[in-house]
Amino acid sequence: MIFPLLLAFLNNYNDNQSGKNSEMVMFAGFHNDPQFANVDSSENESFPFKGTILRTKPHYAASTIGEPCVSCTTFNILAPIYKRLDHQNQGVRESDFRAFWLARNERIVDWLLYERSSIICLQEFWIANEELVHMYEERLGAVGYDTFKLARTNNRGDGLLTAIYKEYFRVLNHRELLFNDFGDRVAQLLHVQAVVPFSQNQNDSVGQEILIVNTHLLFPHDSSLSIVRLHQVYKILQYLETYQRENKLRPTPVILCGDWNGSKRGHVYKFLRSQGFVSSYDIAHAYTDSDADAHKWVSHRNHRGNICGVDFIWLHNPNLSRKPLKISWAEAAFGIIKYQLQKVSLAENDAFAFLRADNNGNYITYSAFCEALRQVNLSGISHGLSFQETKDLWVQADIDGNGVLDPEEFKVIKWKCERQQDDDETAHLT
Repeated sequence: MIFPLLLAFLNNYNDNQSGKNSEMVMFAGFHNDPQFANVDSSENESFPFKGTILRTKPHYAASTIGEPCVSCTTFNILAPIYKRLDHQNQGVRESDFRAFWLARNERIVDWLLYERSSIICLQEFWIANEELVHMYEERLGAVGYDTFKLARTNNRGDGLLTAIYKEYFRVLNHRELLFNDFGDRVAQLLHVQAVVPFSQNQNDSVGQEILIVNTHLLFPHDSSLSIVRLHQVYKILQYLETYQRENKLRPTPVILCGDWNGSKRGHVYKFLRSQGFVSSYDIAHAYTDSDADAHKWVSHRNHRGNICGVDFIWLHNPNLSRKPLKISWAEAAFGIIKYQLQKVSLAENDAFAFLRADNNGNYITYSAFCEALRQVNLSGISHGLSFQETKDLWVQADIDGNGVLDPEEFKVIKWKCERQQDDDETAHLT
């Protein structure tokens, strides 16, 4: 997925600062001159920007309205240790055949160099293979990229690589985030500054700063892992808040890139939207959060053979108001609880009775709440809700603070949550 998406995002952010994703990107039209290659376009007549983003033969982006273009690529390149070559014999992997994995990855680098994106975020990068790592670092470095790699924990073999094109950005800081949870997932955070200010005010000599995150979330093998995936995103957003506070940054635009292993109808997507993030693909194609638009794009076919759309470039405008992070987290967690109860065919009244357990009163106690979460595999396991998280959810649910949940509190907190579906059942299109 590649998008020359950031110019309008940064210009509108700067206008607000002096006076982001104003939720627009510059796409439109095709160009027939063979000297140029069209990057993307919008056929929507109501699209707010007019003008074509072009890539010239030397592969430097330009715009018909005279502004520089910043682009971003996110790409799960499928580590050779995971690429199956024989469906009849699942143990045969591409990593066993040097000629195969080397040729495929050389073609990937050829494509990356042709596109010459300002920001490149790769997932399933085969960090354990020194030859492959050297090839990427050498070829990307030779044309002006700074590269940063991060292995998954517990020697899983693959990880992340982020490359920043030095003609566009200088890297101010680089941090590594290890989730240390089920799945050994990790994330990278890069704090960059634009070499050329993206302000339309020519007197503004301050380069725009951006926070870039590259990650690869856990695959939802079953619905109980939805809470793990939500944890991973929550940790990223908490870390972003902490980093900005500790470094005394002014409100800073954020770009989240990666393979999210979940669709537009899942918990993670809804959680990020509640925090003000917007999908660049939705912006480019004027898509909404509706179910009608949920299946209009495809990123790949996963290892189960399902066609899916799970790779995202998320943008966050720091000038837009949003809910406190802890509130959004609680709402998303309650959405998962709701789904797990519905999965065992519990309607609202039945769910209340299930949570009430053996209590004869018309209310739910904290101990019964905890036991119900354990029964639907959301707590009491290593990757489930922690004691403190469970307690925090309870405090938010107990609106009147009397130590129990009555039917009305139960209805307000849980059954009026926005409809969400489990990532395991919506990470593919059928």
